[in-house]
Amino acid sequence: MTEEVRFEIRGGFGCITLDRQRALNALTLEIIRAMQVQIDAWAEDPKVGAILVEGAGERAFCAGGDVVAVRRSRLEEGSDGGATPQFILDFFGEEYRLNRTISELPKPYIALLDGVTMGGGVGISVHGDFRIVTDRTLFAMPETGIGLFPDVGGGWFLPRCPGETGTYLALTGTPVKAADCLYVGAATHYVPSDGIDALRDALTGIAVVDDMAGAIGAVLAEFAAPAGDAPLAAHRDVIDRAFGGDSIEEILGALKETGGAFATETAELLGTRSPTSLKMTLELMRRGARCASLAEDLEMEFALVQSFMTGADFFEGVRALLVEKDRNPKWSPADLSGVGPEQVEAFFARDGKAAL
Repeated sequence: MTEEVRFEIRGGFGCITLDRQRALNALTLEIIRAMQVQIDAWAEDPKVGAILVEGAGERAFCAGGDVVAVRRSRLEEGSDGGATPQFILDFFGEEYRLNRTISELPKPYIALLDGVTMGGGVGISVHGDFRIVTDRTLFAMPETGIGLFPDVGGGWFLPRCPGETGTYLALTGTPVKAADCLYVGAATHYVPSDGIDALRDALTGIAVVDDMAGAIGAVLAEFAAPAGDAPLAAHRDVIDRAFGGDSIEEILGALKETGGAFATETAELLGTRSPTSLKMTLELMRRGARCASLAEDLEMEFALVQSFMTGADFFEGVRALLVEKDRNPKWSPADLSGVGPEQVEAFFARDGKAAL
């Protein structure tokens, strides 16, 4: 079992600690597999009444999936007639299955988001029962900036944020802090960072009882504090008006018409994102809003990610932002007009693709 994730039972809790600090606790395929095996075992273990997950160190809970390894596998394995390399199918498929497992757990699942929480880190936290943010939390779904889309269930939870705030977060990838996490529903409680050690001790002091969720909620109520005003709330009118549009072009037009610093900066930010990612992400938000369950959404996302893996933008985005770090990705196509409705339908099509 990988040394980059640790498991132990403390009190009535199965405790998971991601410990890949040099990479901000990003998820490797080995970590995903180890978590799946252990969570499955704890779900059946009467000595475990709840599961607690956190990241080692003071910088991050989990900065996402190891997309650099995904890119490397594409370069090494190549692409056989447009087919998705096996490592990539395994990585995303097993990651999404872990997200689904967390959402369906018969026991409470608590995530301590004390630091950077992005992408894959959101996927192993937001679908759980209790999500604790702190003054160090920096939360984002930044995938449109690397030529992907907000996956790991983003098509489920983001359309269910208040108004169009989820669509805004999905398309822009804007990082937000604790108050906004509470505002959009990504978090359930705010606890100052200097109280996290005491909170952990209090939680793991709970023995297995019939009402674990109630016992956990009572402890959290003792430690929770106000997080302050949510900056997103001040921009809700602009966000709801603009991001309710039926196309990226319509959204950009509404932002331009609105004017002002926030709308202008938002439009400029969208202009740096992959046109393909923007079009597919908006469609994902609309389709995801109609899904009946997270499981249904994840099936859709797994088909969609396979389309992205046979394209160029994801690999170019990872190169530009995470490998060579020139921060100058060359998107293909380079503008929104190059991504029409027929491409959108083709990306979401499931024929000939692996199922989750």
